[in-house]
Parts: sequence; C-alpha cells; structure tokens
Amino acid sequence: MTRLDAVREHLITLDVRDKNWSASLAAAQQRGPEIDLGLAEMSTPVFTLDLAGLEHNITTMRDWVAGNGVSLAPHGKTTMCPALWHWQLSEGCWAITVANEAQLRVARSAGIPRVIVANEYLSPQGLAWLAGELDADPGFDVITWVDSIAGVETMTRALAAAGARRTLPVCLEVGHPKARAGVRDHDDAVAIARAVIDSDRLQLRGVSGYEGSVPGQGEQRLAGVREFLTAMGELFAEISPLVESDEALVTAGGSALFDLVVEILGPVAAGTPDARLVLRSGAYVVHDDGIYALSTPAASRRGPVFAAAAHVWARVISNPEPDLVLLDVGKRDIPYDAGLPMVQKVVRAGEVVDAPSAEVFNTNDQHAYVRLDEPGSLAVGEVVRLGLSHPCTMFDKWRSALLVEGQQPRVRGVIPTFF
Repeated sequence: MTRLDAVREHLITLDVRDKNWSASLAAAQQRGPEIDLGLAEMSTPVFTLDLAGLEHNITTMRDWVAGNGVSLAPHGKTTMCPALWHWQLSEGCWAITVANEAQLRVARSAGIPRVIVANEYLSPQGLAWLAGELDADPGFDVITWVDSIAGVETMTRALAAAGARRTLPVCLEVGHPKARAGVRDHDDAVAIARAVIDSDRLQLRGVSGYEGSVPGQGEQRLAGVREFLTAMGELFAEISPLVESDEALVTAGGSALFDLVVEILGPVAAGTPDARLVLRSGAYVVHDDGIYALSTPAASRRGPVFAAAAHVWARVISNPEPDLVLLDVGKRDIPYDAGLPMVQKVVRAGEVVDAPSAEVFNTNDQHAYVRLDEPGSLAVGEVVRLGLSHPCTMFDKWRSALLVEGQQPRVRGVIPTFF
C-alpha cells in the first residue's frame, strides 16, 4: 500500500478556475487523477501537502494517543479536507470535530459517521436539518455543546418544532474567566446539566472545554491551564453519574497543550466508570514551521514530534532594489495572522536546494516582500518554497491541495478543500 492509497478515492481533476491549475497539470490529468509530474512544471503560486509528512504526523499522533489510553477526534476545521479526515479515521480516530453547522454539513456529505460540533449550536434552521439527518440515519452520531439554560431551552424548542425523534447528545461546555464560551460557575454548570436531563430533546453526554483560550503568558499561563483542567475534571467527576448514555465523555485538547490535558484529565477519566477522554487536536496533521513548531508539547515539554507538511511555492517576480524581491503570493494565498512565511528552499537547475538567507517582512493582497541578507541572492524568475505558520489559516485560501512526494517533489494528485 502506498501513501497515495490513503486518499486515492478523493483525488480530483482540477479545472482552469482553481489556483493550483496549470496547463501541465491539465495535460497530465487527461490520463486520470493520479499523476506523476515534476513540481517545476507547475505555475505559481501553488499549495502543496507532502505525503510522507502527512503519514508521519497521522501515525505519530495515532501511536501517542493509543499509548496514553485516550481517544482523538481531530478538529476538521483546520483543513476542511474530507480526504484527510478519512485518512485520520482509518488510523484510529474516534470522530472528527467541526466548529459550526456549515462544517457539519460538509462532514455529513463526506460520510463521516461521528462528528463533534465543538460549539454552541442554536440555529433553529440548523437544528431542524440536523434532526432530519439523525432521524434518517441511526448510525449517524453528532455531539454538540451547551453552556447556558437559555441554550438548553432554545435547542429544546427548535428540536420539538422540527419533530425530532432522536435526542441530540450534548456536552456541558465549561470556560475560563476572560476566555471563550463555556459556563464559568460550578453551581451554574450543575444546574445546566440538570436542565439538559429535564429536556425531552437533549441527552447529556459529558463535559467539554478548551484549554487553549486560557489567557496569560509563559509559566503563568501553564498554571492557569492546569487550574482550569483540574476544575474541569472535578466537575466531570460530579456530573458523570448523570450522563444519559453508556459512556461519559470528557473532551478538551487543542494542538499546543494536549499533553497537559492527558496529564490532568487522563487519571480522572481512568478513575470514572465507563468514561472516555477525547482530544480534539487538529493542527498536528500538517503541523507548521511557525507557531506550532514553537508551541507543540515536544518544543518545550515532552510529546510527539511532528513534521511540517504544508508549503506554498512562489516565484520571484521583481527585484526593484538590491536587497528587495517581490513574490507572486500575498494575503490571499498565505497565512499571516500568526507570523509571516519563511523562505526555506529555492529551485535551481531543476533541483530544490536550501535558499539563501532572506526574510518575508510584509504582504499585500497578491505580493510578499522579501528582504535579502545578500543583495542579488534571489533572481527574478526563481521559485522558492515557503514555510508557513498556523495551519488553521493555510487551507482556507485554497480550494485544493497538491499532493507531493520526494526530496525533489513530484505532484501525485490533488485533493479538494471545502470552505
């Protein structure tokens, strides 16, 4: 089995409207969606995923999760790429997580059997649609959040109006002061849990939270995260006997602090009858060369080591000053919210080699500004590989991703994204 086999059924043929399209790609795809095309034959810019890097990240996280006795429902919002979701599920993931109704519809269309909606889901129209999907398919499992009695009442009314026959599973979301959604007060949390139990349209499944929104810096923030997770575990221990299913869920864990989630909530879940701890880390699947390279557990504590698998390739289109070049990418192509891209490689004489020292210091809609340490070290027409920061804002700029293999990358196929 090759790496391409993991996504083969999701390969697509591009049309001219896609940013990743080029005439050489179109010619190669006339023989089918599986191709073998040198990256140098592509137009620029292009967005690529390295198959070896994807495989490494997916299997490394699989093994780490299994070794710690927990489950993983990776956050699909990172990629919005069902091809990758199915690959992750095939390697043991318990579910796929999404953030809202639109993403849930993509997951449903893609045939994902179990989905966590890690958010409050209160749209009456959305709840009516979901009720119909759940009633039509007993094998479809959706779990969403609630953090207020008003939310319980809104969901109950909407599901009743829709004539829902199945109850909708919910987790009680707990939050942290000055952070994101989630009930703050312990007694309020217990009252909301009891309101869910009293609802004839909802089913209490457990407790959820997100440690990544706890504010602060450095050790002070880590102390706050531990405090938050400890309180979350105490609430779960109290509420778990009230859960209305065979298994009580406690779920947290982004992509930077999931080791602390396992450290603190793992023993709580292990000591609670019929309990499951579910992590929701999403960025690990492609990792990055920026924010997560610095903040993943392995960077400062202990944890699985991932590889940056996503890159954008761009062309030098102008050298208007000796130490300045412009690339044919900008804010519409590359993430810029958590650090600018890094110039890593350059294509010379048909081979990918290390790039000269250079820094991306600004972006416009369609341009990236690069300062050269050595004037003239990048020439007009040369193609560079950019390392990226923040996976959650990489994929949303592209309707597809090119799958590449090898140190001298060759394009093997294309998979779609759905934003």
